[in-house]
Amino acid sequence: MCDKFLCGLVLGMLGGAVIVANSKKIRQAIKKGQEKAKEKMEQCSEHQDCCECN
Repeated sequence: MCDKFLCGLVLGMLGGAVIVANSKKIRQAIKKGQEKAKEKMEQCSEHQDCCECN
């Protein structure tokens, strides 16, 4: 049972990767999400640098 589950999981991940790789809209959405995440991380790190937490 566990082997079948793992095989299905791997096949699903590979299938999803192929679909994402071939979809321009999805790739653009992923890039936008990554940029937003980077911006938020930069804002958080800037805020923590200004904070005096001892």
